[in-house]
Amino acid sequence: MLSAVSRTRVLSLLGAIERTNQCCPSHGGGLKSDYAFEMACSTIRFGPGVIAELGHDLKNLNCSNIALFTDERIRKLKSFENVLRVLETKKIKYNIFDKIRVEPTDTSFKEAIHFACQGQYDGYVAVGGGSVMDTCKAANLFASSPDKESTDFLDYVNPPIGKGLPVRHALKPCIAVPTTAGTGSETTGVAIFDFEELHAKTGIAHRSMRPTLGLIDPNFVQSMPSRVAANSGFDVLCHAIESYTAIPYNQRTPRPTDPIERPTYQGSNPISDIWSIQALRSVAKYLKRSIENQHDDHEARTQMHLASTMAGIGFGNAGVHLCHGMSYGISGNVRSYHAKDYPKDHPIIPHGLSVVMTSPAVFEFTAHACPERHLEVASILATGGQSKSKFLNHPHKDAGKILADILRQFLHGVNVDDGLKALGYTTSDIPALVKATIPQKRVTKLAPLTHTEEDLARLFENSMKLY
Repeated sequence: MLSAVSRTRVLSLLGAIERTNQCCPSHGGGLKSDYAFEMACSTIRFGPGVIAELGHDLKNLNCSNIALFTDERIRKLKSFENVLRVLETKKIKYNIFDKIRVEPTDTSFKEAIHFACQGQYDGYVAVGGGSVMDTCKAANLFASSPDKESTDFLDYVNPPIGKGLPVRHALKPCIAVPTTAGTGSETTGVAIFDFEELHAKTGIAHRSMRPTLGLIDPNFVQSMPSRVAANSGFDVLCHAIESYTAIPYNQRTPRPTDPIERPTYQGSNPISDIWSIQALRSVAKYLKRSIENQHDDHEARTQMHLASTMAGIGFGNAGVHLCHGMSYGISGNVRSYHAKDYPKDHPIIPHGLSVVMTSPAVFEFTAHACPERHLEVASILATGGQSKSKFLNHPHKDAGKILADILRQFLHGVNVDDGLKALGYTTSDIPALVKATIPQKRVTKLAPLTHTEEDLARLFENSMKLY
């Protein structure tokens, strides 16, 4: 019998062989890895009070009748009144859609799409967190289609649940105004939702869905509830680490025959690395302060808002892998857990919490593939963002344990629930959690280490308790 470490190394070697360009000398064929990467991003404007420029931007985009997406909580805030005042000053017509579900479903997406299709909107504005922005992006996609009457909802949804058809029509201008510091959705062409029939998350991903402009105004996150700040920040944390440790872009297969077929998530690359590492430094320095000093630490809230966008640029091109792939079953199979500071009308495990729960187990596992990068991450977290080299002289075989231990200390310090059991799961749920992870190959294939269903089951088991 192989030891766990030996087995992991064998799988890593098999994965490397699988990704290597293999050609038959007689036929010259073979599955080729990619040779190029793209860096695409929404235009980003950052600054306190930058929302005042929204009306000018819409006018410059020739938008005069917009669909305005938000949620019922945001709609009641003074900051949203400022948005309406800006629109009215510039005489821009708007219709508000606020029936956003926190952690959207296919049903809530369809309701938003129906709303968008009923109006003759020449632009879209999303004011809210990831759920609002993702819903707005999906509505824009379907309502902008010249064939919207005949388009099936699953046409653009990621396979294997949907058909994953390429988007070939132009979308209307979309401006995203994030009110949480987490998803980075203002920079990405991704919209995530729960597919209720399968109790699993999936999404729509295409570069054309990226917002035209992201207005990053720190004034919108100063009133964010403490646990919303925490769970949003955990998403930033995992975006940064997963994109930095993802398979390199030139090891991803297959090589596209047409650039339009190149996936949104392409693997780590030298440019995405810069964004991911800088975002991680900010998380290490500011996340705990942002959680603990609600309303009082404007610097921490501001820097986390910027970190969310930086991580979004990084993972929006490089991608994420196992933490996110495994999270979709965790949030999709929730029974009775109600997160503090979130709506109480339905059980909910916030996305960032579902992602971070498996992070110690996942990175202890993936460290065998790229130990140097995992040690760099551990160094940054352990030094509050000050150093990448604290652990670089440690043996590579210890990289996984070092990072896992530091992550557990970090999460304990910001009062994260003690593992999946604290969210209502038991070991009897592991088969269902693994089953929900299998369709997420769009992201799990970017893991630096080849993995099996048995590996996934072990990772879920090792995540039942964190401390």
